[in-house]
Amino acid sequence: MKTSFPKEKLKILLLENIHPIAKKKLEEAGYSDVEILKTALPESELIAALQTTKIVGIRSKTKITQNVIAQCKHNLLAVGCFCIGTNQVQLKEAAKAGVAVFNSPYSNTRSVAELVLAECVMLLRRIPEKNAAAHKGDWLKTTEGSYELRGKTLGIVGYGHIGSQVSVLAEAFGMKVLYYDVVPKLPLGNAVNAESLEKLLSQSDIVTLHVPEENSTKNMVDAKFISHMKKNAIFLNLSRGTVVDIDALAKALTNKHLAGAAVDVYPLEPKGKGEKFSSTLQGLNNVILTPHIGGSTNEAQYNIGIDVATKIINYLDKGNTVGSHSIPALNLPMQDGTHRILHIHNNIPGVMSAINNAISSTNTNILGQYLKTNESIGYAVIDIAQIDSSKTLEQMKKIEGTIRTRILF
Repeated sequence: MKTSFPKEKLKILLLENIHPIAKKKLEEAGYSDVEILKTALPESELIAALQTTKIVGIRSKTKITQNVIAQCKHNLLAVGCFCIGTNQVQLKEAAKAGVAVFNSPYSNTRSVAELVLAECVMLLRRIPEKNAAAHKGDWLKTTEGSYELRGKTLGIVGYGHIGSQVSVLAEAFGMKVLYYDVVPKLPLGNAVNAESLEKLLSQSDIVTLHVPEENSTKNMVDAKFISHMKKNAIFLNLSRGTVVDIDALAKALTNKHLAGAAVDVYPLEPKGKGEKFSSTLQGLNNVILTPHIGGSTNEAQYNIGIDVATKIINYLDKGNTVGSHSIPALNLPMQDGTHRILHIHNNIPGVMSAINNAISSTNTNILGQYLKTNESIGYAVIDIAQIDSSKTLEQMKKIEGTIRTRILF
């Protein structure tokens, strides 16, 4: 696909050791100016780098702040979050600037689900405690406190892509599965909707959390939440660090109300390998602490690299915004013998009428046109006849409310 902007001159910067398959996919699509850095960049260095960069790929440590967007919005076309979340990007500011933001919300589902089940086995068999003892030379060969997964009840809080995948794997182990979600969800396999959070907590031998980071979920796992859990139950959090009151969890483990826990995410996490990690959960028996690695498998990072790179390519080649968190989702089918113009604008009355007037004023025929809006942004993809489209573009730039417009091909 030949675009108006020469692909070999469009600079792409991939930060934080993104899987090399992303660079390969971009290069195969004709985008040869791709730079990979192993680390994140501090804000000042990031702003400097983005002055000549059209696309930036990041993971969780790089912060695309309001200031970054303000300083780089005239050059930056898109941000690719090579991870499941977009919390590190100011999405509202990106939308206002016409910067498309993509991520890969489902590529590491299996990786997280497998780790959940692995930790369930480890905790029911009290492996953390026995492993630590063996390293010290102590021989804790005992069946006390050791159980099989088979026949136990797993309570899943949040029955989305990861929660439902955990459900399927848990049943393969012979577990009974209860789930609770604020949004009605159909069960997979023999899972049962608990209908209330309190009912799930009171009946589950193991509770695993798979909820998003929102105001409504902040510290949802507090002393009251834990008090509803069964005595000697086990708790796992591989979702978001802000959803658990760590001190309340530590207290429940210390006073033996809970028999064990596995935590992969924390309210405050080190910014890199050199920074010290500290938590009140450290040193507690039968507690597994992992450094935010739920989705950190080679397979997951490979799949994320392909998924996000493909979304970026589709946006650059076709104007396709399906999967964007900042620009309304559009996917206009390709047509031969056309020029394609993209127009991102404030969602105000009269813009489409002005676009059509601008096109007709240059005696240009419209061959295809899609529009999608959200509460603040409108996105139009227009295919026009193959004539000198530069005059049409100049007219469209003058339209009130225009954020960004360009000829794609």
